[in-house]
Amino acid sequence: MATAITATAKSNTTFSNIANIIRLLPTGTVFLFHFLNPILTNNGACARPVYKYLSSTVIALCGLSCCFSCFTDSYQGDDGATHYGIVTPKGLWPSAGGSSVDLTKYKLRFGDFVHAMLSVFVFTVLALLDTNTVRCFYPSFESTEKTLVMVLPTAIGVVSGGVFALFPGSRHGIGYESG
Repeated sequence: MATAITATAKSNTTFSNIANIIRLLPTGTVFLFHFLNPILTNNGACARPVYKYLSSTVIALCGLSCCFSCFTDSYQGDDGATHYGIVTPKGLWPSAGGSSVDLTKYKLRFGDFVHAMLSVFVFTVLALLDTNTVRCFYPSFESTEKTLVMVLPTAIGVVSGGVFALFPGSRHGIGYESG
């Protein structure tokens, strides 16, 4: 009986950790893309145009999600709970009103645009060089540019990771606890 309880506790901890990862928008966006892409591209065999339209729509929506997540932040409210909002030039536009917390310190900054651009760029490279996407939209590219397909995502990841490390973001978006 004790073994079953321990296994259940470990299982709940595992699922909780996975939920925390998926809850983060960029990670969740990439997870959603990798989950839906094989279905929407028919595993890369896009015989009918509807597969291309659906896949293009998901890529665009996931790109918008990556961009949007860079313009969200969270704060501790008077009630001690974490509240979320959208970053604006005047400060944070909260999801719920009635807080005495100074939200003007969460103003929109130039770095938010840089992070959004890099996030969308990294996602776009990953999405467009995904095996199913390549096979669906430009099948000859996989055989002629195999090295590029293998190396470019890693190179873009290293460069973007370096930029994020040099200029870290201070936003605690949806899914992050406020700082």
